[in-house]
Amino acid sequence: MDCYKEFAHIYDKLINSDIDYKTWASNILCICSEYGIDRSSYLDLACGTGNLTVEIASGFKEIWAVDLSCDMLSEAEKKIRDAGIKAKFVCQNICELNLNNTFNLITCCLDSSNYILEEENFKNYLLGVYDVLKEDGIFIFDINSYYKLTNVLGNNTYNYESEDVVYIWENYLENDIVEMNLIFFVKEGQVYRRFDEEHSERAYKEEYVESVIKEIGFEIIKKMDNYEDKAVSQNTERICYVLGKSKNNKSL
Repeated sequence: MDCYKEFAHIYDKLINSDIDYKTWASNILCICSEYGIDRSSYLDLACGTGNLTVEIASGFKEIWAVDLSCDMLSEAEKKIRDAGIKAKFVCQNICELNLNNTFNLITCCLDSSNYILEEENFKNYLLGVYDVLKEDGIFIFDINSYYKLTNVLGNNTYNYESEDVVYIWENYLENDIVEMNLIFFVKEGQVYRRFDEEHSERAYKEEYVESVIKEIGFEIIKKMDNYEDKAVSQNTERICYVLGKSKNNKSL
């Protein structure tokens, strides 16, 4: 079953109250200023409906947004165009990047990296980012921590109810992969229409992620708890990495 099709059109209604995109964007731009990152070009990978893209884009001259879901890209394009920002939108798998450009800032946020279920694809994803990141640029991404996926989300059921949307979210954990079954009921007139989606995320251990980062040729500039300038702990739920290109060539 495809992800983020009908869900794309109600995504903002459900997610915006939980994520402070403005604060995330402000912190990311502060990191750019801290490391003197040129504001020429910005690439947002797995951009979704463009909530973070639109907050960061105004600080850059050239903006690209990539997502595998055409429905999410459509929502992002409307949002970014309405903000008066010109951008290029590409429907593409982030594990198979084929972009004829390089970028000063690349982001991949909101646990999009956890959606990469195969370790080989995870390596290909980071290799693709390495290739399109400028020598003095930075790559910022986050992951749902191993702790969050195995202890908080795994094998648990959640539900949400508002006047217009009701959903049931059932999770099943096996071999470090959380299978998420979501059942939505969206109000249309006097009735509720049902649709289902299935999502999967892999719980990556920090040791593995960081070994791949270094193997490819990145260096870890910062490692933070949820885009805040504080250390990661054993109960951290979202780990944010800021990467630059190592002075040594990549080894793959």
